[in-house]
Amino acid sequence: MAGSPASPASRAARSSLPCLPWFARPAARSWTCPPPPTEARAFHAALPGHTPTALRETPPLAAELGVGRVFVKDESERLGLPAFKALGASWAIHRVLARHGSGAAAADGRRLRLVTATDGNHGRAVARMARRLGRRAHVFVPEGVHPAAVAAIAGEGAEVTVVPGPYDAAVRRAADAAGAPDAVLIQDTAWHGYEEIPALIVEGYATLFAEIDEQLAEADAGAPSLVAVPVGVGSLAQAAVAHYRGRRPAMTGSGEAPAALLSVEPEVAACVLASLREGRLTSVETGVTTMAGLNCGTPSALAWPALRDGLDAAVAVRDADSAAAVRDLADLGVSSGPCGAASLAGARAALTGEGSAGRRSDLGIGADSTVVLISTEGAAANPS
Repeated sequence: MAGSPASPASRAARSSLPCLPWFARPAARSWTCPPPPTEARAFHAALPGHTPTALRETPPLAAELGVGRVFVKDESERLGLPAFKALGASWAIHRVLARHGSGAAAADGRRLRLVTATDGNHGRAVARMARRLGRRAHVFVPEGVHPAAVAAIAGEGAEVTVVPGPYDAAVRRAADAAGAPDAVLIQDTAWHGYEEIPALIVEGYATLFAEIDEQLAEADAGAPSLVAVPVGVGSLAQAAVAHYRGRRPAMTGSGEAPAALLSVEPEVAACVLASLREGRLTSVETGVTTMAGLNCGTPSALAWPALRDGLDAAVAVRDADSAAAVRDLADLGVSSGPCGAASLAGARAALTGEGSAGRRSDLGIGADSTVVLISTEGAAANPS
């Protein structure tokens, strides 16, 4: 398919995962970009049942990581779903349907269908919004997504098609299906010629980081020193970069250093890490991982420039590291799935163990630092 994700050789060079799953570029903290739009947050606040998700302080993790305070942004229940994805899907669908008018029908009079590909949470969020709005949804999922996650999408009333192959193949199938006159693609990754809706999804994610600012202030914690973000195609990390790199100097007048931003991926699908090492948008062949929602082979073309310039570091972790983080977060009262717990696994890899002194220096982390871990999903989202 012309223009499909990861298909033109000119867009992404193939690469294998480097031996050492770590990349750092401390100069990222001096880079700035325009701040994200703020309209989405008011939209979310007006949605039925919306409430900010909890920011949970975890002193045992602070002691383990050798920092002052650690907070976990708990996205195990967001707008009635067990993951943060509803923030982006709801805002993008709202804007798309508003653009088409209240009837939101295709040229032949049929009501628009919402089409997407997913490795779990995004597809369920699109299906939930479609059901609330009385619309049809068609969701394409790659092989390897947990049957319970697939069943949850179907339980929202969506048509579900399982696609042989990886996430990128499911995205291509969804893009093909959305070529029908009565369909619109609501995808959370971008490629050349398809940027508007992924940009709206990123705008929706900005709500999460605005909440963190307020919650840290309420906890008298100040600005974070490090924010760890699980990464699939990189749209949530793009929202993090826009938020923390979009601040003007007047907003950091207290003398606090800008937050360091750490992306965390599975070792078998570390496309952002590979891209940062190569210095260009790079696809990787993906493998099997319990972190199904992060099992993506190509970064979003829209996210890539922000990740290239605004991320301080990237790390890849093993399934065993994520599984241990799931158990430890549960012991601390935080429900987290394998993808959500990747942020803790990544922070542990960065801040502890052999070579950690250099990595901590790269990130500007000391004994008094505040660390925020984005737990993107609850245990019910993508069972391990």
